[in-house]
Amino acid sequence: MSTKKLDLDLIPPSEWLPFDKKPILIAGPCSAESEDQMLKTARGIKQHFDKFIFRAGIWKPRTRPGMFEGIGVIGLDWMKRVKEETGAMLATEVANPMHIEKALKAGIDVLWIGARTTANPFSVTELANALKGVDVPVLVKNPAYPDLQLWIGALERINRAGIKKMATIHRGFHSYEVTMYRNQPQWELALELKTMCPELPMICDPSHICGNTHLTAYVAQKAMDLHYDGLIIETHNDPLRALSDARQQITPDRLFEIISNLIIRSDVVEENKSKLQELREKINLVDEDLLQTLASRMLLSQEIGEWKRDNNVIVFQVSRWEEILKKVLDLGETMGLNRDFVKALYVQIHDESIRAQVEVMNLAKKKEQSVSSPA
Repeated sequence: MSTKKLDLDLIPPSEWLPFDKKPILIAGPCSAESEDQMLKTARGIKQHFDKFIFRAGIWKPRTRPGMFEGIGVIGLDWMKRVKEETGAMLATEVANPMHIEKALKAGIDVLWIGARTTANPFSVTELANALKGVDVPVLVKNPAYPDLQLWIGALERINRAGIKKMATIHRGFHSYEVTMYRNQPQWELALELKTMCPELPMICDPSHICGNTHLTAYVAQKAMDLHYDGLIIETHNDPLRALSDARQQITPDRLFEIISNLIIRSDVVEENKSKLQELREKINLVDEDLLQTLASRMLLSQEIGEWKRDNNVIVFQVSRWEEILKKVLDLGETMGLNRDFVKALYVQIHDESIRAQVEVMNLAKKKEQSVSSPA
């Protein structure tokens, strides 16, 4: 990791965040949809947590037109009702100066800059200019693509505008590869930023990293194990009916279950932390990447199985296996890996790939038989 320090003029988070212990909790729906939805969600969270920051998207940057792009300014009135009932601080995303003006006028306490905006220095500069002379906390999400310098650049632009109450949000990075995550965590990039500026709070966004609810608890715990300061988790009173990102939102009760089961480890860093432990931590990160890559490979194997099934092609093809084996053995040797080790590893991987493809074919066959069988 880089040892170069990031020079930001910051106010300690203890002076502007209402939390006396980890994790800083930011929770609420992906989008403000109705006053009823907002209040029910906020009440559900308040039932379990005395201190939290309520989040909701008022304006939603969507990839394609025609999708739900947020309720707009009226949602800010609903946010006010949430604050009146729960006393929670309020947070929303801003992408242009008009958003900042409307949000601050409505009493929004915390602003965040989204991944798409962070990636555009022109947009960040516009926001920075609009924030001059304003005393408001700003959270900066990582850019959509894994570019640490873009992330740092956004932080510097906002800080130089006079914003001293700042934190980062790690929401993962877009990838064209099919993986178990919606956005690849690439923990090493976030940790490098944390190393460069330890006083800058780092908040993890398991909802956008996962893209589903199955891995939310795992990623939340992973963030705590890596000494992140907080979590921002999309929470909805009725996730299945959510107008945006329904698959990654959880209920207030599930949020409570996840947070209650977190293991919060000591923040104390030993002065003479052993080199062995540092290396082991790096191996843990590499192991996770290995498993993620293997999971992605198996998803591709299943797709190949579907294609072979639909085109009536045999599963095991000797020439393809010989091609794979030769390639990985030669490549592995150039990387300094033992040929016998690589061969044994890929025999196991190939066997599992064959099993996955056969399972896809047999599943289709069973369905055909059940359909053709008389009731």
